[in-house]
Amino acid sequence: MFSNFIGLLGATVIEAQERGFETEFITDATGSLPYANEAGKATAEEIHRIFSVVMQSSFAATITTNEWINVIENNKLAKRSNIYLSNQQAKIKK
Repeated sequence: MFSNFIGLLGATVIEAQERGFETEFITDATGSLPYANEAGKATAEEIHRIFSVVMQSSFAATITTNEWINVIENNKLAKRSNIYLSNQQAKIKK
């Protein structure tokens, strides 16, 4: 069950976004498992980092628990990004 957690969470976040909800992905309250198969291998940390980057690029604000508490307490929206800006930032940080 846990091995599919990131996939299920991703599907839920994407569905919520498509229905017009503003979602947050709490990075330090989630995790992943390492994988290795015919396509290659990835550590749990790599999978979690990449999943977080993809979520922030289009589907959810990717923040820590403390950042989320600050957002709630101050009635603010968490910072979001988009595919274009995420790609442009990647090109700048080479």
